[in-house]
Amino acid sequence: MAEKKVKKAPEKAAKAGSPAAAKAKAGTYGASDITVLEGLEAVRRRPGMYIGTTGTAGLHHLIWEVFDNSRDEAMGDFANDVEIALLPDNRVRVADNGRGIPVEIHPKTKVSTLETVMTMLHAGGKFGGEGYKVSGGLHGVGVSVVNALSTHLRAEVHRDGGQYVQEYKNGGKPVGKTKKIGTSKLHGTIITFQSDGSIFPDRELNWDTIVSHMRQQAYLVKGLRVSILDLRLARGATAEGKADNVKDEDVFYIRELGLDAPSVTFYFEGGLRSLVSFQNHHLETVHKTVFYVEKEQDGVHVEVALQYVDDMIDRIFPFANNIFNGSKNPPKSINV
Repeated sequence: MAEKKVKKAPEKAAKAGSPAAAKAKAGTYGASDITVLEGLEAVRRRPGMYIGTTGTAGLHHLIWEVFDNSRDEAMGDFANDVEIALLPDNRVRVADNGRGIPVEIHPKTKVSTLETVMTMLHAGGKFGGEGYKVSGGLHGVGVSVVNALSTHLRAEVHRDGGQYVQEYKNGGKPVGKTKKIGTSKLHGTIITFQSDGSIFPDRELNWDTIVSHMRQQAYLVKGLRVSILDLRLARGATAEGKADNVKDEDVFYIRELGLDAPSVTFYFEGGLRSLVSFQNHHLETVHKTVFYVEKEQDGVHVEVALQYVDDMIDRIFPFANNIFNGSKNPPKSINV
């Protein structure tokens, strides 16, 4: 008896070029597939786009971003004293005696200008107007990115006779509005932040890395005092002699507490001249005096310092707004 094989007819394929074929090829893709991130959420989703990495370099970059705002105040002759303090519980505090971030209600956002700067990307005083003539950060994301990548941040502003505070938590969410907590004869800004352990697997800050970077910045801004204090293990003493945490909210500069802790201060009256002298101190110089010129032309301010040494290799290191932009690495001598 012969066996009959029956072949089932295949299902009709989608016609090439039809919507069904396009959907089968590309998958579903519509309005519901477009994600709109609110506020600072984009920074938390892709932190590497803003600080390069979530490794130790990115962790230290948080300090650079906050410090850059203070340094820009100094570059505009509005500040001359910046203090960076490493505090217990992975907190960092940066204080400067600049003008202080504005606190009045912003006409566009309808919240305080301080909150606008701290919680909105591309909000800052460096996109135009007369706020900053010279600055190193022009993207307007610096301190808001730090806020986004912190579990807690406290912004304190002294200006116009008042002391103002606003706090943020869990990636830059405001804890109440900007409020005036007292009067003040001082002027400046204090930013204290705590990096987010869910973003940074290693939150250990390197003292030498911070000192090296701040030394370089102090060289590049003549007359700027930069102090770094390591209070991560420091304890203050109460009247009874009991150990107590650092009372960093009670003073403008931490050094006022007189705590016994590692610290270093940089101040170079000569600026670039001091840098060149330091860089060449181990070389045989052709002339003792460092040639220096400072001039502004067509709205561009330029400083040049040079000294000839008995060497066939040239060492030219260009900086634009305090940011190294040469083809080679910056000199190691200013990083030690």
